[in-house]
Amino acid sequence: MKRNLFIIGTLIVGMLFISSASAIAADKAEGKTNTETTQENKGITPQPTNQKGKELPKGLEASDRKSLPPVSPPIYQPPLRGAPGGRVGGGTRGIGDELVTLFALAPNHVGLTTEEQPTLYWFLSNQTKYPIEVTFIIEGMIQPLLEKRLSVPIEPGIHSIHLRDLNLHLLKTTQYRWFVALIPDPERRAKDIIAGGIIERVELPEALRVKLSQGDPLNIPYTYAESGIWYDTIRAISELIEADPNDMNLRKQRAALLEQVGLSEVAQYELKQAGLVQ
Repeated sequence: MKRNLFIIGTLIVGMLFISSASAIAADKAEGKTNTETTQENKGITPQPTNQKGKELPKGLEASDRKSLPPVSPPIYQPPLRGAPGGRVGGGTRGIGDELVTLFALAPNHVGLTTEEQPTLYWFLSNQTKYPIEVTFIIEGMIQPLLEKRLSVPIEPGIHSIHLRDLNLHLLKTTQYRWFVALIPDPERRAKDIIAGGIIERVELPEALRVKLSQGDPLNIPYTYAESGIWYDTIRAISELIEADPNDMNLRKQRAALLEQVGLSEVAQYELKQAGLVQ
């Protein structure tokens, strides 16, 4: 009797071993690892991995990287120099039956740049067929350095002014006032809607130069912001957005910077256009 039980037990163990070996062979044929097989046997759903086998955050496929949690925005530290004031005009005005909002993306103090020919940004809420004029004046002077009409019509949104396209070079330690004017009636310029700011070119510190050259491009707006260099900050984040317009984190970062200098209306427009707020 004992001998029969021993034989039956041996046969059962053998059958279980063969079954397990077959399952492992089948899993190997499907490309599964021993870990994945063990997880399935325990009812655990394996986490997705990237091509290098590194586990991605739970519930995140490789194609969903743009859905990663938002990062903290750059924090702009205004330079400790001079009194507040510098941004002029801006806001909403009526033109006929339309309301138009015009802003210069400038802080309410002298904004700094390290570039000889920086890029400046401004905002228009609605498409316009009226002329838009850009003006540059050295602070304290009356005669403009430059007056340039832009091509119309101009679409709503954030627009750039590249000083290299205007052949304008900024001198160091010299303050310039710049304006964007919407001209509803060329014969009555008092009706112009005007927005502008003050910009000053400063020397790029060597420590900042090294930090910028060694850092991740995504960190460049942070580096400029913490150094109090507004115009280079807004250019850096805007260029990242132009390169990847579907990156919602970048748009949130620019909106946060605009909020920090009191441009809440432009920040809200940015978030609405990105579908991040109603």
